[in-house]
Amino acid sequence: MTKKTLFTLFFILFAYMSYAQEIAFKFNKDSRFKIVQFTDVHYKYGKPESAVAIDLIKEVLDAEKPDLVVFTGDVVWAKPAKEALDEVFNTVVERKIPWAYIFGNHDDEFGMSRQEIMDYVSQKPYCVARAGDKSLDGVGNYILEVKDKKENKIEALLYFMDSKAYSKIKNVGHYDWFGFNQVNWYLQESAAYTAANKNKPYPALAFFHIPLAEYPLMTTAKDAKIIGEKRENECNGKLNSGMFAAMRTSGDVMGTFVGHDHDNDYIGEYYGLYLAYGRYSGGKTVYNNLGKNGCRIIELKEGKREFSTYIRLLGGETLYPVEYPKTFPIK
Repeated sequence: MTKKTLFTLFFILFAYMSYAQEIAFKFNKDSRFKIVQFTDVHYKYGKPESAVAIDLIKEVLDAEKPDLVVFTGDVVWAKPAKEALDEVFNTVVERKIPWAYIFGNHDDEFGMSRQEIMDYVSQKPYCVARAGDKSLDGVGNYILEVKDKKENKIEALLYFMDSKAYSKIKNVGHYDWFGFNQVNWYLQESAAYTAANKNKPYPALAFFHIPLAEYPLMTTAKDAKIIGEKRENECNGKLNSGMFAAMRTSGDVMGTFVGHDHDNDYIGEYYGLYLAYGRYSGGKTVYNNLGKNGCRIIELKEGKREFSTYIRLLGGETLYPVEYPKTFPIK
């Protein structure tokens, strides 16, 4: 093989990979942008009890035809990790749908570090996840822009953040919380986008794995109103480093979407933000008392500070339709 041929093949491969990583997101012809959130797949490669997770992913993608798929952590639950990742993510790749990924607290417990996993999956076709700024806590703090369907102007933002894993402070809870550098990163990025938009915050959503400390505050409030199931206490980090306050004061994020707690799939409103869980998407590999596995569907509306969302179960049943800001009027 000549040097010229090798160079040509390398160029084609590089161009393909670059295209896969730099997918331009736009609202569709109906002025909608649909996201499917799968969470806590807890996949065990080669184990029959995990097959239902693949069934769910295939069924939902074929029926909903989303513009973006988001995996909010805990995809892997046993070695071999690489083969498990392949089997889950390839269901999306085969359908040529862009997909994002953020870490849960378990993904890096089966022979691959967070950085190794991100390096591996980010090379897969249609993957838009990236490691992000290495000076920040965690791996995978990044932003995706959604543009209008005509003029290539930003219309909405999607924040993805690594909520990390376990508390590093003895006797201060079990799970971790966002680092101050992550909060500052969000504040700086949000402020820059807002400034570039004539000081008007873009409509935004945020995805991460471990719920904020405000989730239990919302559900235990005297006038609490939530839609969906709450069958376990929220397993959030015990220290509050201010991410919710940062989002509320910045004014762009409308809702946050997490996983982690398999027996919760609710959504509610807390001081102007909608705080939501996805639906446990895995099989019988770990605890789950909600019944059928499922996912959350989220749809943004072009030119409006609005979104709609609902839970979809394996088999097609839909539950708990919610519209922002109509369902829980902002106080």
